Amino acid sequence: MLADLKLSRGYDGFLFLAESARNVPKLDSHHHVELELNLVVRGWITYMVGERCFTFPSRALLWLFPEQEHQLVARSADAQFYVAVFKPSLIAKTCRTPAYADLKRGNYQSRAVLNTRLAPDAFDLIRGTMDSLMQGSLDPDLLNREAGYGWLSSFSYKHDDPDALNAGLRHLLLLCWRSQRTGKVEGDAAALHRAVRRAIQLMSDGEQELNLSQLARACGVGEAYLSRIFRKQIGVPLSHYRNSLRLSRFWEEFHQSERKTVAEAVYAAGFGSYAQFYKVFTQAYGQGPRACLAAAAPPAQ
Repeated sequence: MLADLKLSRGYDGFLFLAESARNVPKLDSHHHVELELNLVVRGWITYMVGERCFTFPSRALLWLFPEQEHQLVARSADAQFYVAVFKPSLIAKTCRTPAYADLKRGNYQSRAVLNTRLAPDAFDLIRGTMDSLMQGSLDPDLLNREAGYGWLSSFSYKHDDPDALNAGLRHLLLLCWRSQRTGKVEGDAAALHRAVRRAIQLMSDGEQELNLSQLARACGVGEAYLSRIFRKQIGVPLSHYRNSLRLSRFWEEFHQSERKTVAEAVYAAGFGSYAQFYKVFTQAYGQGPRACLAAAAPPAQ
């Protein structure tokens, strides 16, 4: 799926700090025309690319190239990771020597994630650069809710000083690529079991809610085996992944142009009851939905 990151003309990219306790999960497989860079600050995150899963711990620097289909499938409860994206026009203007030629190729390796584990001093330098570029940015809650996908149709990324941000993104891109070229490429990836791939596909389609028994049958394995292999390969229980998908769908339903009530959005997302939704929501964000929904409500038309 081609994702529109909703970057306006005055911006060559954007940067925000994604946090599990604030960030709305968007677990669809997608790609975009922009180059994406992640820096894991705390905890761990897991991406699925093709038929393999890649898990990245703190201090990992990873690259998702234009048109490279990827899917964030799991992250730790304490995960914090910077997400930076760079428009092709920024890359063309910035990368002029052979040392940076690979950044202009569009799709470095379609079935792998180029990455490195930064040494502490390199990590501190890059994180400090990212922290400085966040000064003048939008509210962190709003960025975590909207940046990259813009659940609200009116959302667009903004910064108090676009020129400084654009210049900083160019510097950040070169700094990170130098660290990648001099660092050790990490190769920890797991080939996903066919049942795990099928389960993710069936749950992501969302056309109908399948219970564990139905899901296991559709995947051609037993319930206990599916639960065990899913948790082993993805890093979270199958139920946790399913609830993350439901939360993602809830936010999408809640922000539709024809505004649904909270209850309508809850049931449309696949939750069996409001009580179940409340429990999952509170576990994900550390507070009940009332305050979060009041802050996130779309403006009245």
